[in-house]
Amino acid sequence: MKISITGLNKAFESRIRLGIMSVLAVNDIIDFNRLKEYLDLTDGNLASHLKALEKEEFIMVEKSFVGKKPNTRYRLTKAGKKAFDDHLAALEQLIHTQK
Repeated sequence: MKISITGLNKAFESRIRLGIMSVLAVNDIIDFNRLKEYLDLTDGNLASHLKALEKEEFIMVEKSFVGKKPNTRYRLTKAGKKAFDDHLAALEQLIHTQK
């Protein structure tokens, strides 16, 4: 039996990007430090994956200051939510095909 992986989004192949999208799917907005804590990542590792998702226009970045400290927050875009939902649906289909 052949398995179709059509519908899986290459942008979410990385476990880190999958984790980022999962956290953003259940949080309207989250700041860099909290996201880093949730996923237990280094600054550089998280930043590179966030940049890749931003390039795909799956996430939106909001920069501001809290007092004198910079604060960077992230949220899913509509395109990002749709792409992630489609990816999850494709995974579900793949799982159900194997039963």
